[in-house]
Amino acid sequence: MDLAARQPLPIATLPASADVVVIGGGVVGCATAFFAARAGLRVLVVERRPALATLTTPASTGAFRLQFDNPDEIALVREGVDLFDHFAERTGLAGWDLAIRHGGYLFASLTDATLDRSRRLVERQRAWGLTDVELLDGDEARRRFAYLSPDVRGARYRAGDGWLDVKALAMGYATAAASPAGIPDATPGGGAAFALGTSVTGFRLSTDGSRLAGVVTDRGEVATPAAVIATGPFTAVVAALAGASLVVRPTRRQKLVIPELAAVPSDAPMTIEEETAAHWRPALGGALALFTDPTEPAGEPLDPVPASHAWSFGLLDPASDHALARVAPFWGAVWNGGAPSFHWYLQAGQYEVTPDRRPYLGPVLGLGPEGLHVNGGYSGHGIMAGAAGSRLVVDLLVGRAEPTRNPLRVDRPMHDREHDIL
Repeated sequence: MDLAARQPLPIATLPASADVVVIGGGVVGCATAFFAARAGLRVLVVERRPALATLTTPASTGAFRLQFDNPDEIALVREGVDLFDHFAERTGLAGWDLAIRHGGYLFASLTDATLDRSRRLVERQRAWGLTDVELLDGDEARRRFAYLSPDVRGARYRAGDGWLDVKALAMGYATAAASPAGIPDATPGGGAAFALGTSVTGFRLSTDGSRLAGVVTDRGEVATPAAVIATGPFTAVVAALAGASLVVRPTRRQKLVIPELAAVPSDAPMTIEEETAAHWRPALGGALALFTDPTEPAGEPLDPVPASHAWSFGLLDPASDHALARVAPFWGAVWNGGAPSFHWYLQAGQYEVTPDRRPYLGPVLGLGPEGLHVNGGYSGHGIMAGAAGSRLVVDLLVGRAEPTRNPLRVDRPMHDREHDIL
């Protein structure tokens, strides 16, 4: 399918009003537009860049998993994966292909300490209804995944986890939102328009300052009673324009792309070292490889996000303390065979990290004006959790859900929390 031919065309002139303005045209903003249009709302998506889903979205791995350490995120991702598996049917886009692959997630442990941590996690997951995560000893893990190192002590594995084409996902959301008549069970009257190359510069509030009345852009103002901030790393910056104070810590996230590398097993799952979270998966006839440096400081939101080639050598050089070869020795052979000779490149984005590493979903409640909503702070899980998160934000906006019963509400008690860093 030619995705470019199906993308919604940007509008030349801003509408005078909208039922809701979605700020941000990444995959989460496009998902928000889809669910809002399905709910019968007239939606305007405002994106600062000249094209949709071009900053943080394409820097992701497009992966999804249910192996979380809390039931709230498991539920979000489970709902999202169900949508991905039935995307063409649910959006009304016949033949739309997300290139979804349930290739599995394999967390490999090199120490007894992390293996014990995995056992405890799987016990909790089973209590939450996630019963298909397998615990493998080292021999069984190597029997099923022959590329694993003899040093692997054991692993946890879920075959239903996997990945998809993130660009196809974002464009599918946007295309369906622009023409919602084909969406099954859609409320009539809705639809999304897309204003690209347009920056939000402020908000207009009611006379007493308590309610949202409009969104101000560098192309003019749009009257609206509601806005959803879906700007990823820029979430706190945009919220501050309305006087809402949110804690979001943008943290650089880099991805090494190595196409056409025959040494990579094409049927391998996402393979993660438990100790360091260095991981890789098959892609493009080769692999995508990633590592979140725990010493990487949070900073300001960036556009563009710079990449560092020194970072990539930490994954490829077997002498590194987080080398991919620690779990999968073939990576050492790749390096020793002449790493500089194969073709590779880097992409960089930013995680939008909240103190408890869970998203902000819904109205700002007492933190800002009525009508202002947030769909962000996914802390690296926007692809997998953003579908259900966006549905929830729209449900809260139209009154189908109760804000005070939302465990991911913006004003929840917030405590710093160590969490997985994939």
